[in-house]
Amino acid sequence: MTAAAYTDFITKHPGRDLDLGSLRYHYIDEGQGDPVVMLHGNPTWSFYYRNLINALSPTYRVIVPDHVGCGRSDKPSDARYEYTLKSRVDDLERLLDRLQINSKITLVLHDWGGMIGMAYAARFPERIRRLVILNTGAFQLPKSKPMPWQLTVCRSAVGGWLVRGLNMFVSGTANLGCTHHPMSADVRSAYAEPYNSYANRIAVHRFVQDIPLKPGDRAYDLVSDVESKLSLFQDRPMFIAWGLKDPVFDAHFLAEWERRFPDAEVHRFEKSGHYILEDEAEEVIPQIVRFLAKSAIS
Repeated sequence: MTAAAYTDFITKHPGRDLDLGSLRYHYIDEGQGDPVVMLHGNPTWSFYYRNLINALSPTYRVIVPDHVGCGRSDKPSDARYEYTLKSRVDDLERLLDRLQINSKITLVLHDWGGMIGMAYAARFPERIRRLVILNTGAFQLPKSKPMPWQLTVCRSAVGGWLVRGLNMFVSGTANLGCTHHPMSADVRSAYAEPYNSYANRIAVHRFVQDIPLKPGDRAYDLVSDVESKLSLFQDRPMFIAWGLKDPVFDAHFLAEWERRFPDAEVHRFEKSGHYILEDEAEEVIPQIVRFLAKSAIS
């Protein structure tokens, strides 16, 4: 049975499609004003931002894509799409260029969305005005942070069976992503709806496999390049909301953001997990609205 939360979301936010050759790249484009681009991670999709879309679209132009293989975008095989960080950034660039969004951009970034968004920002630093950071990274794994065992398992020989066959990554993250205010069963089902078969979980697995850990890994050089350019954004207003019970993007990652951006506005949530916009929606969303208002773009 289709989750009511899923049906409600796609009814209220039907979105549009960009043709990437033979692939459909779905995105939401609502509201008017300065652009706010929200980028989801793995294993979520644009549904993660539904409450923030509602809060910001009356004042801003809100753009929220579903990465290829995710949400309502096509889920092609490896023969039709290269599931790499570079491909993700190229897709985003094509979308924003098509929409003629090339200035005064606010990026809202979560999980893999942080790496994708900051890689785009490194290409076009002059286009970026503000940053909203939500349990994510844009640099190599901090030296103080061991590789989380959950990701190690998912990258192993049995990872494909666990991630794609048993759907453990999607269901496990939904169950563990909110440690303070657990999601309802209906909302958990809505997160899982696009990933309802082995074939449709390909991006979930490829994202895990694309995590760069050492030189030679496909994304390693690109991540290193982005990391070297983060200083370009030290003068941009930055908001950080962080769930400290996130087993992956934990206090080690937060410390790295704070070290690089000492002037950022930081909100820590001791009891909350990875899905910070779910776990602390009633606090974080008004905080983001206030941050954008007080850092208004001239």
